[in-house]
Amino acid sequence: MKSSRRTFLKSGVSAGLGVGTMGASMHNFPEEDYSKLDEAISKPVLDRSLFTSPVIIESVSLLEHDGNYICRVRSKDGAEGIAVGHNISMGYLYPIQVKLVNPFFIGKDARDLDSLIDNVVLHKNLYKYQGYAIWIPIATVEIAILDMLGRIALKSMGALIGGGTIHQKQIAIYQANENRGLEAEESIRRIKHSRDEFNARAVKFKIGGREGNAEKPTGISRKLIAMMRKAMGDDITIYADANGSYNAKEGIEIGRLLEEYRIDLFEQPTSTDWYEDWKAIADAVRIPIGSGGGEVSMRGFRRLIATESVQMVQQDIYYFGGMIRCMKVARMAETKGYVCTPHISGTGLGYIYMMQFVSALTNAGPFHEFKGLAKNIPITCNTSSLKPENGILHLPTGVGSGVEIDPDFISKHKIVS
Repeated sequence: MKSSRRTFLKSGVSAGLGVGTMGASMHNFPEEDYSKLDEAISKPVLDRSLFTSPVIIESVSLLEHDGNYICRVRSKDGAEGIAVGHNISMGYLYPIQVKLVNPFFIGKDARDLDSLIDNVVLHKNLYKYQGYAIWIPIATVEIAILDMLGRIALKSMGALIGGGTIHQKQIAIYQANENRGLEAEESIRRIKHSRDEFNARAVKFKIGGREGNAEKPTGISRKLIAMMRKAMGDDITIYADANGSYNAKEGIEIGRLLEEYRIDLFEQPTSTDWYEDWKAIADAVRIPIGSGGGEVSMRGFRRLIATESVQMVQQDIYYFGGMIRCMKVARMAETKGYVCTPHISGTGLGYIYMMQFVSALTNAGPFHEFKGLAKNIPITCNTSSLKPENGILHLPTGVGSGVEIDPDFISKHKIVS
């Protein structure tokens, strides 16, 4: 198996294709291969040419109402951008947002967003809080700035970070099953229900006990793996998500079982920073491996990609610090012919920001995660229903995020100090 490598075959949303294989010999990666990745990282993401004059940020505010957090950015010229925060985490992280992250951006030129994202971690030694604690607040401000810049330039977020070109207007979805601890038959029933609700052509199910914990019921993963293909049929793409459940030996065993039952992707087989185990599993199996959404390090992704330990990158727009950093990972993956399927945090308007990011990708994966609509945030959109139609999400093509949040809803929010 070590002589075989895997790659995704890029497909249009109408093709309904899952995973393909391509043979190539394994070898050690010399410095020049890393240089290609470093070159991809170094290229600017924001299309600065859309702005002829400075956009000086006058204020950055965090607002809250009934557990919903909104970041509001305003320029000295009166432009405004809004981002809905990562509500699951912001109740814990708001002091970092308000005291350490927001002040850095005040007085800065929003056109310098690439360098601002690089340098914010040096502000008051913010890098010492490395991880979700800093990247979620940074992403929250960045999304609000992109919304503001899009409204100034009359462009969508996707156009701002995609070189002015929209590459994906139709986004095929996969339905994810978040359930662990159920009997196999009940899990499959729920997965089928989710699939059928929006006629999705791809699904994802959970295996393992998450981060090395014992699975419950015992033996459930092997049973599910053996049942899934028959239950879903041959025309459905199936992803398996382990959430870091296995060490190298266990991951290899499960990976080969997934191959036997024709599952299309093995997501996050081992813990995020167990890089040697990622490599060992990748070398021993043919099934493509997805990174999962837990990686927060640019160098971590650089290593995973250079060593062919993953074939699909799944950086989370919030967890990884925003669209600019996520685009750099996607570009690194593209140098290897790999695809990007961003992870979605199940909160706020994450699925809207996911669509904007995917629209800018030239190496988008065939299916993208859909966790349901945000029912507690009143939004309107004139260019998309925002609901999957026959398994397809249609990109909102308005300015900024492409959606409008009800002003009366925003007015209920109070500034967090």
